[in-house]
Amino acid sequence: MPTCSEARSSLISLLRGVEHFNTEVFPAKEKLFASLAKGQSPDALFIACADSRINPNLITQTEPGDLFILRNIGNIVPAYGEMLGGVSSAIEYAVMGLGVSAIIVCGHSDCGAMKALLAPKKSGLDTMPTVASWLRNAEAARASMSDLKAEDAGPANVRTLSERNVMLQIAHLKTHPAVAAGLARGTLFLQGWFYDIGSGEISILDENTHSSVSIPETISKLEKEPA
Repeated sequence: MPTCSEARSSLISLLRGVEHFNTEVFPAKEKLFASLAKGQSPDALFIACADSRINPNLITQTEPGDLFILRNIGNIVPAYGEMLGGVSSAIEYAVMGLGVSAIIVCGHSDCGAMKALLAPKKSGLDTMPTVASWLRNAEAARASMSDLKAEDAGPANVRTLSERNVMLQIAHLKTHPAVAAGLARGTLFLQGWFYDIGSGEISILDENTHSSVSIPETISKLEKEPA
């Protein structure tokens, strides 16, 4: 835990950042923010982990207003009806209210939520009942790796579980009425991504083959599909 002095220094650092935004960044993008003040029309709903190392706008090279971002522990989407609340309402609003054309679920390397699923005692999950309850929405992904022990929670297995969790959450997404309707109309695309923090590499997770596909391969395939 940080000391009082360290906590104060962290807050001051944030405020310095805001000061820099107000005096330097905002003036340079004043026209953009003037247009955003009138409303939003994002292209995609981006569902990511709350992990502080993940920056959706940075890794997609998008501007404010381009993404409708939903973040939580483990980039989880409860199946419709399981936990009606912030996640389900954000999905419904993004699709029906904002008309997004894509939903991305992005998992990542070294995910604390996945580590907790693999080694709950080591991660102190028993002291965080709310987190433990939330992670039950990823239990099916963990169950698919039931032969693993807590000591097996290394980078490779964390990645495997992260990828399986993304696929599980894509399946959960399809139970949401707004998403199901968009898919049926052909006006909505779903994709699962895996982001490797150390290398910066993003892979697309193929639902059908359960394999990773590169960004160039995915772009090429999409460009060849009929309009």
